[in-house]
Amino acid sequence: MTYSVKEAFYTLQGEGAQTGRAAVFLRFAGCNLWNGLEQGRASAVCRFCDTDFVGTDGPGGGKFTTPGDLAAHVQALWQAGARGAGRPYVVCTGGEPLLQLDPPLIGALHEAGFEIAIESNGTLAAPAGIDWICISPKGRAPLAQLRGDELKLVFPQDEAEAQPGCFEALDFQHFFLQPRDDGPGVSHVAAAADYCLKNPKWRLSLQTHKLTGLP
Repeated sequence: MTYSVKEAFYTLQGEGAQTGRAAVFLRFAGCNLWNGLEQGRASAVCRFCDTDFVGTDGPGGGKFTTPGDLAAHVQALWQAGARGAGRPYVVCTGGEPLLQLDPPLIGALHEAGFEIAIESNGTLAAPAGIDWICISPKGRAPLAQLRGDELKLVFPQDEAEAQPGCFEALDFQHFFLQPRDDGPGVSHVAAAADYCLKNPKWRLSLQTHKLTGLP
């Protein structure tokens, strides 16, 4: 298959359990819960996405015709940024990465020495071989991936199916609430922090890349 990548870049993971870890972010184009166009946002399953995942025109983006080509691209980004020791780490995100991340690409990234993480909406089952699975449930979209390392819930969400209590019995090691980004002048940090204080199973995740200005 041809892999469509919106952007790929070297930075620090900004949120969740791996916050602060150096990584190549591999953002795939496309999503199954929103087409990414503003005129379709109101009718989308996920209406609060804050990420541009349309097209292949971002930094490091493009079309890659083989798993090896894309793995080599990711490896080159790591080698251009990293200087010291540490296992290479790639975060496959989107959009929805599981629309494109397949066993051949997983194999090619592992062969290049990478530990592989995904950030997914959980509506598609993850193939074998992914080292770190982070699921972020969205609205009424049913989950197909019911286990993993990290469940990171954008908070608040209106739908009854997207309340924190709906996910507490799932097989994840970490449970995070991440305040929804509604733009300047609107903050959900206090509400998310209050929920975590009252429900200690959950921890607060802040988008530190936005606080620090990192990509």
